[in-house]
Amino acid sequence: MKNIELTRDFIQSLPKAELHCHLDGSMRVETIIDLAKAQNVKLPSMDPKKLKKFVSVMDNSITLPEYIKMFDITLSVLQTPESLERAAYELVEDVAKEGVIYIEVRYSPILHTSNGMTEMQSVDAVLRGLKRAEKDFGVRSGVIICGIRSISPEISYKLAELSVAYKNKGVVGFDLAGVEENFPAKDHKDAFYLIRNNNINTTIHAGEDYGPESIHQAIHYCGANRIGHGVKLKQDGDLLNYVNDHRIPLEICLSSNVQTASVDKIENHPFKFYKDYGLRVTLNTDNTLVSNTTLTDEYMLAISTFKLNMNDVKEIIINTFKSTFMGHRERTILIKEVAQKLDKYVEEKYVQ
Repeated sequence: MKNIELTRDFIQSLPKAELHCHLDGSMRVETIIDLAKAQNVKLPSMDPKKLKKFVSVMDNSITLPEYIKMFDITLSVLQTPESLERAAYELVEDVAKEGVIYIEVRYSPILHTSNGMTEMQSVDAVLRGLKRAEKDFGVRSGVIICGIRSISPEISYKLAELSVAYKNKGVVGFDLAGVEENFPAKDHKDAFYLIRNNNINTTIHAGEDYGPESIHQAIHYCGANRIGHGVKLKQDGDLLNYVNDHRIPLEICLSSNVQTASVDKIENHPFKFYKDYGLRVTLNTDNTLVSNTTLTDEYMLAISTFKLNMNDVKEIIINTFKSTFMGHRERTILIKEVAQKLDKYVEEKYVQ
């Protein structure tokens, strides 16, 4: 077999999954403007290029709270069922062009109630958009409902109840998002007790802007099945070994982690260390608009920074499918299909 040149076109063509993608951070700028006009919402600019500067990170010198602040603009136009359905549909259309065949889309229904839409109406709208998109583009999907650390444990519990109501109806997991410092995961443990008691999968943002103790709480107080980001895990070797031994996947978002200063520069990201150590690492966008990225971009960034080869890429892709919140039987079948496709792509393109 020849040495495989991992070009952008080749990586884009590979079947991939994404586990960590926020709906409200992954809109099209043009859609934001269209929705703003229709809803009479005032934006910083109605010019797509100028507006993008307000909703995308254009340099690496911001904090996580500043990063999160950019969502105020997208959320301002996502307060109707129609806008949520459109955003969900377009997100799947966009990721399909990146080779994504399965995606878990996360968002917090509580952030979409400003104009009277109920949490249930918002979930129904997102699910309608995803279902239409699956029919049109062949991309399977699931919804992860997010509690927000800084709102209140009571709201998290309410959203956990919503997740229970929509179990097996399109919602595949529950998350806790937002700024970690001063908002510990353990304060939301009642919501996660309800989630675990109803056999629902969980992923929690942890170790992004706070230390490994945040990851410890996510796992041991809240029972996280996956960890969102986990950048600070490297600081606690004992916990790192626990995560590795129990095959708890890490949802790595390289661009986002640099942009929010979770790491000072991409070369210092622990991704390669985690991978080489044997942790189950996955690659994700976090937010395609806010982080100004695609899943192909994230793979290319990892390849160029950490000198990955095709075996590495295949391992990461398979890791991601192994870590999905779909049922075991369905997941096993899909992993086998993807592995065969990856081998076939390589053979067709590179074996003489």
